[in-house]
Amino acid sequence: MLARERHPHLPKAVEYAHIGWDFFILVLVVINLGLLLFDSLFIIGPISQGIESIAPGFHAFYADTIHSRFITIDLVFVSFFIADVLLGWSIAIAERRYHRWFFYPFVHWYDVLGCIPLAGFRLLRILRVVSLLHRLQRLGIINVRHWDTFQFFAKYYDILLEELSDRIALKLLGNVQQQVGATDSLTQQVIDRVIMPRKAQLIQEIAQRLEGTVGNAYQNNRQAIMAAISDLVTRTLRESPEIQRFNRLPMGQQATSAMEASLSGVAQRLVDELLLGIHSDEFKRLVERTADSGFDTWLTVDEGSNRVTEQVLYDTLEMLKEHIQRQRWKDRYD
Repeated sequence: MLARERHPHLPKAVEYAHIGWDFFILVLVVINLGLLLFDSLFIIGPISQGIESIAPGFHAFYADTIHSRFITIDLVFVSFFIADVLLGWSIAIAERRYHRWFFYPFVHWYDVLGCIPLAGFRLLRILRVVSLLHRLQRLGIINVRHWDTFQFFAKYYDILLEELSDRIALKLLGNVQQQVGATDSLTQQVIDRVIMPRKAQLIQEIAQRLEGTVGNAYQNNRQAIMAAISDLVTRTLRESPEIQRFNRLPMGQQATSAMEASLSGVAQRLVDELLLGIHSDEFKRLVERTADSGFDTWLTVDEGSNRVTEQVLYDTLEMLKEHIQRQRWKDRYD
């Protein structure tokens, strides 16, 4: 098979000659495979006798003219196949398609071995048909995806592939469930071998994320936070019995308003300084010390919590298995 691609710089006549040659080889391969199949059936006694009883003239013609010279006839086909391989090899060398000139027969091994006129190698000529159809599909000459035969085999190939992948996935999930249900604590192993060796990095990551989250949230909502602080101070002063009695005194309301403004300003500045200070090294060290002190306690695994954790993981895997066991190809092809 000539493994060429469509090249815009080639003359149209040459390109059409390439396509015509590929069609010619494809027809020869189909005829040759059909002849191989018929001759293989012809040598079976009951089939040969059945053909002789139905068409004695054809049986005699085939036996004397074709079957007796089958090897010679097959060599005629092989000569064209060899010419196709040599021609394709020459074009590959001229176009520098592969890294080395001798790579072609290894890439197209099925074409080379199919030229050997022995029963086992003749079956490789089927791959030549597939390869030719694939090339013609790439060139846009044909569209095998619209063929009923292609859709038939594609359907069952898809079903087979899905069933195999589902069986493998179920086996893997089943093995994981067995590990989860083993005597050794999986949760404790994860803590000891995965989390604890990265404890320092995790604590630093927690501090950085807290700093970034709080800082961004405050910057985006600063006006709303300041308004809420002012409303809180105002409401607290108005609901205080001492302030209410103070308002009855001369100049009491003016003093209360000044006090309210002063307290609101102090509270707002306090919150502002506190939240803007989270980017300081002191705040980062404070968060890291706090996370470090609670890290070991948070990771402590007792018998009860360990059983719950492993049961949750086991049930999650079981749910995945149930989802995989559903034959989704039935929904696509029903």
